[in-house]
Parts: sequence; C-alpha cells; structure tokens
Amino acid sequence: MAEPQQIIFSNDIAGSLARIVSEMRPSSVVVVTDDEVKSLVLPRLGLPADWTVCSFAPGDLNKNLESLAAVWGQMEEAGATRHSTVVNIGGGVVTDLGGFAAATFKRGVRFVNVPTTLLAAVDAAVGGKTGVNFNEYKNEIGAFAPADAVVISSATFGTLPAREILSGYAEMVKHGLLDSAEAYRALIAEDPLKLSDERMLELLEYNVGVKERVVTADPFERGIRRALNLGHTPGHAFESLALHRGRPVPHGFAVGWGLLVDMILSHMELGFSSDYFYPYRDFLRENGYGTPDITCDDYDTIVDLMRHDKKNASPDAINFTLLRAPGDVCIDCIVTADKIKAALDIFRDLTEA
Repeated sequence: MAEPQQIIFSNDIAGSLARIVSEMRPSSVVVVTDDEVKSLVLPRLGLPADWTVCSFAPGDLNKNLESLAAVWGQMEEAGATRHSTVVNIGGGVVTDLGGFAAATFKRGVRFVNVPTTLLAAVDAAVGGKTGVNFNEYKNEIGAFAPADAVVISSATFGTLPAREILSGYAEMVKHGLLDSAEAYRALIAEDPLKLSDERMLELLEYNVGVKERVVTADPFERGIRRALNLGHTPGHAFESLALHRGRPVPHGFAVGWGLLVDMILSHMELGFSSDYFYPYRDFLRENGYGTPDITCDDYDTIVDLMRHDKKNASPDAINFTLLRAPGDVCIDCIVTADKIKAALDIFRDLTEA
C-alpha cells in the first residue's frame, strides 16, 4: 500500500509552500505554470525571487508533447538537477503536464502541486496521475507519479469564471455518488456558484478524502481505483470529440455529462434506480452545464473513441465503472456498442427535452 500524499488545506499558499520546500531541501526550485496563471496568480503569491518560472501556453489543446518539450528545455536552461524540486501551480493541465515533466526529467525529480482551479483541486492534482494528450486522445502518454505534497486552497477560486467552478463541481458530485446516497443528494442540493469559501473548503476536504482513500488502497489502478473512472469513459469520449473538432469543452462538463450516461447504463445493466438520475439531470440544467454537441450520426465516432480508453483490456471490450446504487460500485463492466448507443439515445432525450 502506497504512502498517502501530504495534503495541506490552507489559504496561506506562500507560507505552506515555504514550509514544504524548506523540509525538502532542494538544490533549486522550478515553478511550472501556464502563461495565464503566471501573469494573473503568481504575482499575488509572493514566491521567492530565486525560484525559476517555466511556463507554456494555457488550455487543453496545449497539453501536448511540444509544450512538454518546452518545459523540459526551460528546466534544463535553469540548471535543474535530480535534486531540484518542481512546484506546479495551475489547473489540471499544469499539474498533469508539470507532474509528467518532473517524473521524467533526469529520471525523476520531486514535485509539489498547487491547484488553482476547483477541478484540479478535486481531480488532477491529487492521486498521482500525470500525462499529456497525444494524437488528439486525452492523456494518452503519462505515468503514475504522485506529488510529494499538494496545497489545496480556495483563495484562488474567487477570480475563476463560473464555468471553471461548475467544471470542478461535477467531479465532486462523482465522489458523492461513489460514497453514499446522502452525500450525493447533499452535493446536488447545493448551488455551486454561491458556496462560501468556508463551505467550499469543507466540501474540498471531504472530496479529497474520498479520492485519497481509494488511491491509497490502489495507487496504480489495478482494481478498486477504477471506481474513480465513473463518468469518464463517456466523458473522455465527449471531450476527445470536441478536441477533434477544435472546440474543446471543460473536462468537468464532459465528465458531468458522462455521469448521466453512466447512470443510464447502470440502470440498464445493474438496476440503478432512475430516482437518482432525474434529479441529476435537473441539476445539470439548472446550473448551466448545457449538453454535448452530438447527434445520432456521432454515435459510431463516440464508441470508437471509447475503444481507445486506457481501461480497456482490448478494443472490442469497452470498460465502464457503473453503480448498483450510490456507494455500491461495480468496476470492469463490459458494455456492448449497441447498449452504449441506446444509452446515448436516452441521454439525449433526457437532456434535450
């Protein structure tokens, strides 16, 4: 069983980082971020002047090998060694790419994640998955490499656009579904855009706790950790389709739609009660998640994208995480293409009515 990551919940980001880095005693510190966070967030943190900042263009379209090589190059120019520490400050794109850059530079250097978006705080920054997109497929190249520490704060959320808060909140609903009916109902009863900083920090601590329990038990996703893929098989397909079209959608929106698809499949395959997914459909509508830009003509493409999912044992066996009930998870569920298409029909009827 792997050692859990050190996770600090604090709105004193600079102070927490100073303590963590001091304890690590690195030869140098390299900050990996994107150009947007570099200009808008870093000046507010008061980081030490001798920390080198490496950055790349923001957005999921730039989570690629070219950006990764650029970061490696900047680290090399800064004189980073195997005894350096990387501090990733940004959203999920930054923690994914920066974590992979750290895990592979000179065969691996230690790193710390500081998520600046809600989605990164509850998803990408915690759990040890790193990587980049390749050939327009999500996270096709990557490695399991946990950060030594993660500093989670709501201090940077105040400047986020509403869509960023909603994107992260969908992952929080996923954790509620994995935990219990009570937790799920409590999460969809909230207005994600009206949560106080204190309430948000409470929900973050709960959500990260759910994920950490699963990750600690299965750090390399050989078993129960696959529960965390709830919503992600269809979600990644929606996301990849949007990337193919050059119109990317927020990861959390795609996962939010994917959760409803997986609830429908759970109803079809395992008897999951529709009493749970109708209120969730209403939650998506009332909070402005919209719907994916798909028609029945896209079904074959969506199914083909699902065949590229890393959870599949073979292209002919599309693997889902489904639910018998909230808190009762069934991993490694193989679903046929015909049933996936039927679920997409029901999904469109529910969301477009």
